[in-house]
Amino acid sequence: MLSLYLLRHVQVFKNLDETHLIKLRPFCEELEFRGETKLFTEGDPAEHLWCVVEGHVDLRFEMPDGRSTSTKHTVSSVEVKDKASESMILGWSCFVPPYKMRLSAYCVTDPVKIIRVSKQDLFRLFEEDSRMGYLFMSYMIKVVGYRFHQFQDYVAKHMGESLISGW
Repeated sequence: MLSLYLLRHVQVFKNLDETHLIKLRPFCEELEFRGETKLFTEGDPAEHLWCVVEGHVDLRFEMPDGRSTSTKHTVSSVEVKDKASESMILGWSCFVPPYKMRLSAYCVTDPVKIIRVSKQDLFRLFEEDSRMGYLFMSYMIKVVGYRFHQFQDYVAKHMGESLISGW
């Protein structure tokens, strides 16, 4: 079973107390992926929250017409050096309509270790314990805001200031 120590280092769970983590633990799935594995694809149904515990994952746009994406299409990267570091999350789209992944996630390092939690399990826990849901979503708002600013920076860098300012 997943250790509470590991869950305490997941950024989005850091506001939760030990009682919350104990409730959450049975719903967490530990996964390991090899480098160059695609975790999910832009447009896929967003059904899980993905917590990178160790490794490096790039978030990229998919290219139209079936062309291959590459590191130059990376909008954001999530890198966690080891299990003692604070993990980073992917898949916040599971909380925002239309519940589709906004980008694709590619493993860069070998291995990438993940904790994955179903959004349905999280919602059930939050219905039972509204304080837990409040603490979780309070942190999630910070993550979404940070990612939005990263995207703005990407657009400004690659498409010009005129798109953002409306000139």
